[in-house]
Amino acid sequence: TPQNTPASNAPISSHAQQPGVASIKEEDLNHATAASIFAQNPKLVQMIQGRLGSLVGRSSGYIESLPPKVRRRVAGLKGIQQEHSKLEAEFQEEVLQLEKKYFAKFTPLYEKRTSIVNGRAEPTEDEVKAGEEDEEKEEEGDKAEASEKPAVESQVPENVAGIPEFWLSAMKNQISLAEMVTDRDEGALKHLTDVRMEYLEKPGFRLIFEFSDNPYFTNKTITKTYYYQNESGYGGDFIYDHAEGDKINWKEGQDLTVRVESKKQRNKTTKQTRIVTKTVPTESFFNFFSPPAAPTDDDDDAASDIEERLELDYQLGEDIKEKLIPRAIDWFTGEALAFEELDDDELEGEYDDEDDEDDLSEDRYDDEESDDDVCNSSHRSR
Repeated sequence: TPQNTPASNAPISSHAQQPGVASIKEEDLNHATAASIFAQNPKLVQMIQGRLGSLVGRSSGYIESLPPKVRRRVAGLKGIQQEHSKLEAEFQEEVLQLEKKYFAKFTPLYEKRTSIVNGRAEPTEDEVKAGEEDEEKEEEGDKAEASEKPAVESQVPENVAGIPEFWLSAMKNQISLAEMVTDRDEGALKHLTDVRMEYLEKPGFRLIFEFSDNPYFTNKTITKTYYYQNESGYGGDFIYDHAEGDKINWKEGQDLTVRVESKKQRNKTTKQTRIVTKTVPTESFFNFFSPPAAPTDDDDDAASDIEERLELDYQLGEDIKEKLIPRAIDWFTGEALAFEELDDDELEGEYDDEDDEDDLSEDRYDDEESDDDVCNSSHRSR
């Protein structure tokens, strides 16, 4: 019989995976024809969606047809399942407390890493020796390949303090984050001195990005907090609710989340020309701190798009919490890539850059202008 569909949960545990649904192939269906039909009949799509939604959780009538004694046994099994759900919730709570316990043990190591990265301390001889021994083990089976690589002259001064561009390099090697970091972002991210996290008193966590003085914004720290719902989900997992990010105090003309577009226009009557500019949103890592708002029921298409963005936003937060912060040195060196599972889109390179026109176009303009009057970008964005 059809069952109620559980809400998609976003487990706080690093060992749990977000639920996914495998794609279903209908060999006899002409997808192009079906897509055409649905595109021309949006009301048909809404009707089908509404019909399918009304079927979720509805009984086929089989259980109601069972003899009273059998239905009593079914009710008893549901009672037992409730006890199971209580234990699952207790299990998830204990897992969270265990994570917090060991996070407290990890914290001194993260603090020592920060001191070394920013030149406030040097590693001990024992730490260096342990790291060199680890490198030797990894290079034993790779000596031939290493000998073929040409020597690269370092651009970093010999007496430099700490490890320059540590977090920027680590982020550019972490696949999901690398897709968000644009060329324009790198100037600001070179001033990133630490990335850390903390647990909230209730289920949830906060990501903290610390920056040195820079020409882009005045914030010393920029945080983003992920909140979970009070009620546990199906299986006792914590369900992701929403995220909130800090406001970035951009310095004049340095906002990396927007770009200025300009266009030359000619008056139809006077033949005079002018340059019109406007500010439009653009891709940037710093959009990460302005998470999408929860969808409404007014627009199904928009709601679907926002749901996807919310899922991506949550996953990025999890990647920073569970991958980048604990193993930052492995992302900096690139060694963590050997353990990263790539999907087909990432292997094939899902996105290609589109070329923008550099020249300003000359279009006639009327006294009343629409937003469409302004088009070409004054620079190329990633």
